Amino acid sequence: MNQKERKLAEESEAKRRIKLAEEVRKDFESRKEARRNIEQGWRINMNFVSGNQYCFVTPAGDLETEDAEFYWQSRRCFNHIAPTVETRLARLSKVRPTLNVRAFSDEESDINTARLSSNILRSVRNRIDLDAVVSRATHWSEVLGTAFYKVVWNFDDGNVIGTNERGHTVKEGDVNVVALSPFEVYPDSLTAEDMSQVRSLIHAKAVPVSEIEEKFGVKIEGKKIEEFSLVPYSSASGWKRPLDGDCRPYGENMEILIERYTRPNGTYPEGRLEIVAGNTLLFEGDLPYKNGDRGERILPFIRQTSLSLAGSFYGTSVVDRMIPLQRAYNAVRNRKHEFLNRLTTGVIAAEDGSVDAEELAENGLYPGKVLVYRQGSPAPAFLDAGSIPSEFAQEEERIAEEFILVSGMSEVSRNSANPTHVTSAVGLQLLIDQDTNRMHMSVESVERAVKEAGKQILHLYKQFAATKRLLRMTGTGGHAELFYFDASDISADDVEFETGYEKSPEEIREDILELFSLGLLKDEKEGFSDAMRNKLLDALGYGSFENARDISDLHLKKAERENILLRERGVDADTYDDHGLHVAEHTRALLSGGEEDGAYKDRILAHLNSHRILSEEMPAENQKIQEE
Repeated sequence: MNQKERKLAEESEAKRRIKLAEEVRKDFESRKEARRNIEQGWRINMNFVSGNQYCFVTPAGDLETEDAEFYWQSRRCFNHIAPTVETRLARLSKVRPTLNVRAFSDEESDINTARLSSNILRSVRNRIDLDAVVSRATHWSEVLGTAFYKVVWNFDDGNVIGTNERGHTVKEGDVNVVALSPFEVYPDSLTAEDMSQVRSLIHAKAVPVSEIEEKFGVKIEGKKIEEFSLVPYSSASGWKRPLDGDCRPYGENMEILIERYTRPNGTYPEGRLEIVAGNTLLFEGDLPYKNGDRGERILPFIRQTSLSLAGSFYGTSVVDRMIPLQRAYNAVRNRKHEFLNRLTTGVIAAEDGSVDAEELAENGLYPGKVLVYRQGSPAPAFLDAGSIPSEFAQEEERIAEEFILVSGMSEVSRNSANPTHVTSAVGLQLLIDQDTNRMHMSVESVERAVKEAGKQILHLYKQFAATKRLLRMTGTGGHAELFYFDASDISADDVEFETGYEKSPEEIREDILELFSLGLLKDEKEGFSDAMRNKLLDALGYGSFENARDISDLHLKKAERENILLRERGVDADTYDDHGLHVAEHTRALLSGGEEDGAYKDRILAHLNSHRILSEEMPAENQKIQEE
């Protein structure tokens, strides 16, 4: 190719990139316009939760505050929505799901894979504080009805493994999970009921142009962003927090970063990812992650809803249902207070010209006041306002009962009250369980989302963990357990997930005591083995006491650590080892897949031989002590 042809090819490629960037940007604008009404509903929800409950959406699509018809009208907010949301969030935080991996079969290799996968998930959960991520997403879903998780591989995370040709450090990378608000996610279809029905999805947000230049190496001119749905909800970086009414949100020197993800299709068998900022195409290529159940490339997003809607991609929340009741409740309480003001302050009737009207309006008829009025005129007096109508109390009570019906939170959970006068512990627990059952759809959505996140985490490790990694986990009794693994040791397609709930220490102790009273923890000799005794002490919080540890358990832990070290190098036995326990543990490792690795097998056999030599050299009296 000569210089002229090369120049023409470069110009053609530049035009194609500009055209593609324009097409992605127009696609984003059309999706944003299609869901504009939904966004306004989300903004109304956020305002009602925060206490701004006299706002409404204008025909132009802006959010404004409703003005009082008269200056004297009461405009207080009696917020019942925020306590309900807080109660639901507190209840959902107690049923935070954890992920355990169950072996696909009873084979030792599947059991080891399940144990390794469980440890990887626990390690990722602690490292990224997955509970906090789930809490943020749950907060979004409870207020707006929908939230999303984005599971990605961060190449700038993890341990340093070397340097590149430019002298920059290269890290091994690690998984990251981010909670996203629904404002940032734009599907191609608003009627899709599941992520599997979404063919393409856009993730858009406003970011500083300095961050774009640092990440993509492209310098873009920034601008002021004034769109509510795109400005970040954080003031830590100096960006304005979104406000409603006349105060519009904005961010200086920013640009909208648009990421369009497309599922694999006939044109793109590996899917497509296009990233655009302004009119510049920053990246185009295949979907980066093989995160599907069969290793296919799918969208790295997970959807979580509070209450799902038929034929809708976005869910709904109890806030949507409570807003009409909240408006009615505020109206009743404010009209009631206005009536009370009339009863206490009074309305004065005076004949025209009989008194100084301005002085009377300013000071009223306070106690001890000397009132001078025109001779022959009737004295000013308070009008009889009557008494508060009983309809006020009846309507207020009816709306309060509807709050309970609509929100699904009874007074037992929300107000710690017991209107039913149930006194037995079983009866109170049944009332609490009823509230939990009403939240089953929300709980189930959190379970599904975390379960899918666990699957994608393992798939990303399967894809990117090419080199040997060392995983350190805290085992039973506070022991450190080390695991060497790489992508070949992870089989995300051959495991089944069990989603369970974390119990509080008090609940664990109660369960242990109940099992103890039933005699289910005893062995065939109606006693307790040393292993069972150690597990009970650990569960009850006494595992850290030195006198509570059984020496055989310490020997087994040492043998497990040696098995890990033997994968990399040879290890000699120690004279103080309990050779019988060590030989059994090393033999178990040999029979659990160690035979397939020739070097690993040779190291285990050499180590077993060192135990045999030391055992033969041990004096008879020491052997007798160990056996005892």
